[in-house]
Amino acid sequence: MSESGGDAAPPVVAWIERDTGDDTVLVESRIRGTVVGLDPTGAVVLAVGDPTAVISPRSTVKPLQAVGMLLAGLDAAFGPGGGIPPELLAIVSSSHSGEPEQLAAVRAVLAAAGCGEDALACPADLPIGRLAHERHLAAGGGPERLLMNCSGKHAGMIATCVAAGWPVAGYTAPAHPLQRRIRATIEELTGATIESTAVDGCGAPLFGVPLLGLARGLRGIALAAAGPSSPRQRVAVAMRAFPELVGGPGRPDTELMLAVPWIIAKDGAEGVTVAATATGYAVAVKIEDGSQRAAMPVLVTALRRIGALDPGAVPGAGTGPAPAASPDVGRLDALSAPVVLGGGVPVGRLRCSSPG
Repeated sequence: MSESGGDAAPPVVAWIERDTGDDTVLVESRIRGTVVGLDPTGAVVLAVGDPTAVISPRSTVKPLQAVGMLLAGLDAAFGPGGGIPPELLAIVSSSHSGEPEQLAAVRAVLAAAGCGEDALACPADLPIGRLAHERHLAAGGGPERLLMNCSGKHAGMIATCVAAGWPVAGYTAPAHPLQRRIRATIEELTGATIESTAVDGCGAPLFGVPLLGLARGLRGIALAAAGPSSPRQRVAVAMRAFPELVGGPGRPDTELMLAVPWIIAKDGAEGVTVAATATGYAVAVKIEDGSQRAAMPVLVTALRRIGALDPGAVPGAGTGPAPAASPDVGRLDALSAPVVLGGGVPVGRLRCSSPG
């Protein structure tokens, strides 16, 4: 059996340390990963590990998939009134927590397609948001397809099929016209030819791309935010306007977008996360063992390292009065250095190496 993704172990990008009480720390775990950062020209200014190796991008490609759905005619499912509203485009790009407003948005996308929840091909699941999960179980609920965190994407795929006149049945098959259109869009945005296709956790095709291509893909969407209306521009605007729909309360990608108003971010399973700014910076991270704990801390550390969060990187900086938007430093600090608890109190921390 051949294996893609490279054989060499990437370097350590973070570690977990616990205080011992004698001015030393106990390093509990070392976390390896690959990181790539792009500057406003699109040049690689940070590379840890091999960012050209093909990875499984998981849900980080949802914004790219949403662009593909728009290009395939998603708007037509919503009639002549201007197409899919931005809040529903945000849910199509999401890995939602299962909050009531998120589920209502998924239902609205399905309703536009004239379909019910039974049309969803994603598996039944419980909400991934902790509070939503607890509320659902307390109410006696069980797994449902609507609750699966990818149901917004699947609803968008169904609506696109209806709008384009394609069969809804089998819409997750790689050979389906919808998936062929999405695949072509991902190749265009990432600049990479897709040579491996697997199955994602939600049942949709999972196209392997280099980490570098993932960073380039989201960068292309983020850069379009201030431009004329286009599929890329609309996805960027939707994600920036409705970050709470893209993830959910306390979710790392939502928290990053709330902290930095000119950024779009998307996380995925197996330790993948990506972010890009309206000024052209982008960072993508893949944690080697697939754990989520270090993905966002490493991403924020890398964004800071390449200057993406500096005052001069704010859109409009240096062109007139100081921009109203500025990073929420407290939120960023919490994302970049989460505490380790012992007995319910902080006894350590996750630390990231200074990449580059």
